[in-house]
Amino acid sequence: MKKFAAILGLTATLAAASQAGAATLTFACDSVGQGFNECKKGADAWAKKTGNTVKLIQVPKETDQRLALYQQQLGAKSADVDVYMIDVVWPGLIGQHLADLSKTIPAAEVKAHFPAIVQNNTVNGKLIAMPWFTDAGVLYYRTDLLKKYGYKSAPKTWNELATMAQKIQAGERKKNPKFVGFVFQGKNYEGLTCDALEWISSFGGGSIVDGSGKITVNNPKAVEALRTIQGLVGTVAPAAVTTYGEEEARNVWQAGNAAFMRNWPYAYAAGQAKGSAVAGKIGVAALPAGTGGKPAATLGGWNLAVNAYSKNQKEAADLVRYLTGLQEQKRRAVQASYNPTIASLYKDKDVLKAVPFFGSLYNVFTNAVARPATVTGSKYNQVSDAFSSAVYSVLTKKSAPGPALKTLEGQLARIKGRGW
Repeated sequence: MKKFAAILGLTATLAAASQAGAATLTFACDSVGQGFNECKKGADAWAKKTGNTVKLIQVPKETDQRLALYQQQLGAKSADVDVYMIDVVWPGLIGQHLADLSKTIPAAEVKAHFPAIVQNNTVNGKLIAMPWFTDAGVLYYRTDLLKKYGYKSAPKTWNELATMAQKIQAGERKKNPKFVGFVFQGKNYEGLTCDALEWISSFGGGSIVDGSGKITVNNPKAVEALRTIQGLVGTVAPAAVTTYGEEEARNVWQAGNAAFMRNWPYAYAAGQAKGSAVAGKIGVAALPAGTGGKPAATLGGWNLAVNAYSKNQKEAADLVRYLTGLQEQKRRAVQASYNPTIASLYKDKDVLKAVPFFGSLYNVFTNAVARPATVTGSKYNQVSDAFSSAVYSVLTKKSAPGPALKTLEGQLARIKGRGW
């Protein structure tokens, strides 16, 4: 944490560097995939347009570490950072430290975004963040290898995925010993919460805690889901998948060493880039369904917020307005496959040409399963940590699914106490 605090200790330096009449903003943006470079492109365009300056800072890749860093800064009422990129599940955790953007961004522009995300970002009547890009988990597959091994379409169920991955893995390992059937986010962090919620929901096992606040995770469908995925680890998924975040999974996939991958849409543009071993060989489909269930994708996405303690709130809000606007969202969609939060862009011919699955999987993105962040409020982090730890114990075969979920149920009850 000390090194991040040092990175953020910029206020005095930036203030001294500011030219008269122009603001110097500090932007805590992205570090995953092409995220930092895409943030810089947008921020530089705004700076050129306005005559202001934007300094980007590197942030941790893992969302858990980012949140801890931001909470430390905001809890101290620090003005070091003007604009934060925040996860869709954070408004209830840090909203009290963020400025009300409804006072500076026209209502007509706000209404152009998906209403559910705007509502998600509204805390106690304040619009504490603007939607920037949305996310939902998707299944990537190698179109060339499916054809090579006689498959006409992506797997519709987890059992089909296991069968197909096993066959492709066995064949490809004759030439490439590193080849694996399936990679996903298996390390113990927020990414595993996202993946595991998809597994459980796709079997009809609910969403950990339901909308009324009832703890529902300990049920037969959830047990079946975890048993199914546990069976993939060490067979078609490498044992090392329990150390993978988004980028570790993407690196294996992009090197041409996996048949299937669960990841977010950002990985598409990266995989199609020059030098990628899988460029031109990427298919994208909805994630598989469980037995008797239907496909499920966890709702992800990121938003832009202004620090309520910033000394440059007017300029910071203008930067947020620019970056979340139609023009910049379209650029990011076309160049880097970030899902827009403006519905009209899903019908834009340039966007659909660059990322065809934005059209074919539109329903996946608009019907994604939300993590129980709203209902659990300030206790969401504890809920997510307990859930991912329980799932991790199953993936690493330290616990069977049934006992793990029973223990988890007790932990969640203690976290809930007298109420969320």
